[in-house]
Amino acid sequence: MGLFDFFKKKETAPEAQEALDKGLEKTKEGFFSKLTKAVAGKSTVDDDVLDNLEEVLVTSDVGVSTTLKIIDRIQERVAKDKYLSTTELNHLLRDEIQLLLAENNSNDFRNFEYGDHKPYVIMVVGVNGVGKTTTIGKLAHKLKKENLSVVLGAADTFRAAAVDQIKLWGERVGVRVVAQAMGSDPASVAFDTLQSAVANKEDVVIIDTAGRLHNKVGLMNELGKIKNVMQKIVPNAPHEILLVLDGSTGQNAFEQCKQFTEATDVNALAITKLDGTAKGGVVIGISDQFKIPVKYIGVGEKMDDLQLFDKKEFVNSLFK
Repeated sequence: MGLFDFFKKKETAPEAQEALDKGLEKTKEGFFSKLTKAVAGKSTVDDDVLDNLEEVLVTSDVGVSTTLKIIDRIQERVAKDKYLSTTELNHLLRDEIQLLLAENNSNDFRNFEYGDHKPYVIMVVGVNGVGKTTTIGKLAHKLKKENLSVVLGAADTFRAAAVDQIKLWGERVGVRVVAQAMGSDPASVAFDTLQSAVANKEDVVIIDTAGRLHNKVGLMNELGKIKNVMQKIVPNAPHEILLVLDGSTGQNAFEQCKQFTEATDVNALAITKLDGTAKGGVVIGISDQFKIPVKYIGVGEKMDDLQLFDKKEFVNSLFK
């Protein structure tokens, strides 16, 4: 099975659906308790209900601009049907959110062609503490389960803990890790990793990078240098720049996304820690505002709890 045959597979296994439903429990509880209050005592959707709905979406971390889009669309529907009932609001809201996500991710990655990319190179970016290393380990596990050979590059050389964590995940998952001494040039680690991956004919390379945002110019220069060095071995590498965001940070995740998308060409998102928060609405807002596909979501602690993001399943689970 090729890499993107794996990506194209739809995760409909009951255990995956169960993990998604469980992972979104806190978001659902918070969202629907607010929604119930928003329509209390009302039989039809009027201006008061729409004002209350706006507040529900904003406080669920959907984000202001995305919320206004959703409200505008619902207002249009209400204008057509003067007697839209509050019981129909749930279905209407679910449909509009699904439509919004579908528009924003027109290049849905499950239809992405693998082409001739071997090794397929993924550079992972994100601030410290968002679950970057854990996401790398879980992704490596997922790919290895599909009989793909994976190598990890420990290019976050500024923190001893980061290199140690990558090595631990490598041992746990059973994949090779390329590392150098603390303080080594990150670009040198990336170069060595790709060189060895090409020599060993490995399928996927995942490169970890330093998670510092205090100086955007420094970050841009560092990531630019890593990309340039990798391209000496594999033209057009990295094929994927995956930004990892912690869903539980809500609006802070929006700011991190803004900073990293300005610093480098992010073309995929992983949103982690959704199981520990009521801020799952952040997935909808970030997808809408940045027009970058959400590829993975983290919905639990277990090795298999990093899931391929499916827009329809996500929204259905949220409204279940």
